[in-house]
Amino acid sequence: MFDDWRTAPVDERVRAVLGFLEKMTLRPDELARADAEAVRAAGVSDEGLIDAIHVGALFNMIVRIADALAFHVPPYDAFVARAPAMLDEGYALLEVEGPGAGPSAPRASA
Repeated sequence: MFDDWRTAPVDERVRAVLGFLEKMTLRPDELARADAEAVRAAGVSDEGLIDAIHVGALFNMIVRIADALAFHVPPYDAFVARAPAMLDEGYALLEVEGPGAGPSAPRASA
């Protein structure tokens, strides 16, 4: 699927959502009501499409911020190695203590 979602053996609903997200990401000026209707016609609920839009939009935003600020991105193999633990443990924010605590605040030592 990583090579080409268009020909990968995936459910047609997934394929429809991926097509929508690709257009939303690469050609947002072309995105129209007909694109959402095509996803619905493939059997995706409004809730499912809205969830996919939220996830896609957040990833797009994060990638643009990371590019603008030159974040270090680990190589693909590092993501693959971490995937089993992420599936088991999920995503969790680290707790930050003290004044000015927030997403950019230094982490408290353990």
